[in-house]
Amino acid sequence: MLRERVSNNIYVFTSELYAQVTAGAILTSDGAIVIDTLPFPVETRQIVQFLEERHKTPVRYVINTHYHADHTYGTSLFTHARVISHRACLPLLDTKGREGLERAQRSSREMATVRLTLPDILFDAGKMCLHLGGFTLEIWHAPGHSPDSIVCFAREDRILFAADTLMPIPFFSDGNWSDYVATLESLLSETFENVVQGHGEVILRGEVPDKIREDLAYLRSLRAQVEEIIVQGAGVEALAMITLESCGKSRIPLNGLVQQLHRSNLESLYRELVEI
Repeated sequence: MLRERVSNNIYVFTSELYAQVTAGAILTSDGAIVIDTLPFPVETRQIVQFLEERHKTPVRYVINTHYHADHTYGTSLFTHARVISHRACLPLLDTKGREGLERAQRSSREMATVRLTLPDILFDAGKMCLHLGGFTLEIWHAPGHSPDSIVCFAREDRILFAADTLMPIPFFSDGNWSDYVATLESLLSETFENVVQGHGEVILRGEVPDKIREDLAYLRSLRAQVEEIIVQGAGVEALAMITLESCGKSRIPLNGLVQQLHRSNLESLYRELVEI
């Protein structure tokens, strides 16, 4: 696990075991807020040790930005924390999330120790504000990557924990193209000091608007090219002609995993548009 200090009281932890997935922590005088966890217990335990043993800071809250396994499997290791999520996260975590964990446990000895923890503080519409030790965390719904996705804004430091709303390429096969575009457009009107992506490196202030515009351009190019294939009457096999580069993205990030994400996007959007 890699650790990066992005302000006096905020840390980002990046997995070295799975897809550069990130988690964050805000340290306050009244305890810590953890935003997402890492998928493998060995790395999340390092976060627990760093906060509770090295800094002597108990974790008061864990925020699940969405139900996906790589962001939630470590939640149970924060034994005394309240867990916050969007209301839509709870049923998804308790069904798809539980089924996914059972599959993982059948194939991985390490995952056998993981226990699913359901959120006990839920919010729905509007913005939730969490106040702790002089810090304010604003949380709001940001669907697109998944139906329950949220983002978290550390007001005093102006740092956005974007989770998988921002990652090397937008990924919506478990979400919705139109919701994703609307969410990204809403973020363009804000100013952030830094943005913590759900996977990959932290985005610095001067790079944030360009990153969001690039993601919007990718989504729009992707849709235009899929629509053209459908108009031409071509089958799903024609999607192979739509490359990452033709949509304005590189295939290098996340050790090439973005190519798999891109293919899933294409197939999901094709199915959605054909059914309309």
